[in-house]
Amino acid sequence: MDQVGMGNAEHQGVLSKGKVLPFPASSQSEGFNQGHTVLNSLLSGAFAGAVAKTSIAPLDRTKIIFQVSSNRFSAKEAYRLIYRTYLKDGFFSLWRGNSATMVRVIPYAAIQFCGHEQYKRFLGQYYGFQGKALPPVPRLLAGSLAGTTATMITYPLDMVRARMAVTPKEMYSNILQVFVRISREEGLQTLYKGFTPTILGIMPYAGLSFFTYETFKKIHSEHTGRSQPFSYERLAFGACAGLIGQSASYPLDVVRRRMQTAGVTGRTYSSISGTIRDIVREEGVIRGLYKGLSMNWVKGPIAVGISFMTFDLMQVLLSKLQQFNHSAR
Repeated sequence: MDQVGMGNAEHQGVLSKGKVLPFPASSQSEGFNQGHTVLNSLLSGAFAGAVAKTSIAPLDRTKIIFQVSSNRFSAKEAYRLIYRTYLKDGFFSLWRGNSATMVRVIPYAAIQFCGHEQYKRFLGQYYGFQGKALPPVPRLLAGSLAGTTATMITYPLDMVRARMAVTPKEMYSNILQVFVRISREEGLQTLYKGFTPTILGIMPYAGLSFFTYETFKKIHSEHTGRSQPFSYERLAFGACAGLIGQSASYPLDVVRRRMQTAGVTGRTYSSISGTIRDIVREEGVIRGLYKGLSMNWVKGPIAVGISFMTFDLMQVLLSKLQQFNHSAR
């Protein structure tokens, strides 16, 4: 019997004895690479979210304060609020609540970006576009699913961050105290107040943001012949993505902030429709539901642009480090 025949006979003999054969080297390598890809996505997403949110934290805090109050928003009033806060509480008070933001945004961004990569891979396999740019509908779906997954897992941290942003330091001194006081005084269910409008808002926001960014990259690649855009191009693509995504979902962002902070603002908002009705009746559609949107047009594109650019660059860096370590062995 030749060597091939002997190999087959030995292979069948092992199977007949009920022993489990090890995975082929190619399967082990594929699984190892997939694990590295997931880890790289998690690390890149976490870093991207932290850098982006920290860069616009003072503007974000100012926007939330206006969103949850009935005071009229204007660029002049926003500047006055920032300046008064700086004079009263110091420079670093402009970043109040950013620690809660980091506790939330690091896992949120890690899950969202990693989830997006995995959803793209899954949908690419399902629709037969593996390794290629997805068609428009799956591209939009991948972003929506990624945002929804991350929001569902990290929502209580978003509630805590909103509370810390609109309250004085004496009321909540740290993140743990916010959890304890809310649970004791308002009930655990309060940690998920505003959850429904958040999910309804994140689906178009994340979907349109990722869709726009991926579409710009696809168009860029087709017209320039370069597979990777320059850093400033990534920043511009992300800025456009943030502008479109946040504009589409902004009214629901106002609604969720009102519901999240009702316990400390003396208001009661029991439902999405009731909250919208109260806001429109008291403040109007534009001045109420779109309050602070002009500030979002400044901070939103900056934050989203930085996050997308940072994520992509981190992915490239980690991939090169991985290749370097592999070649050095």
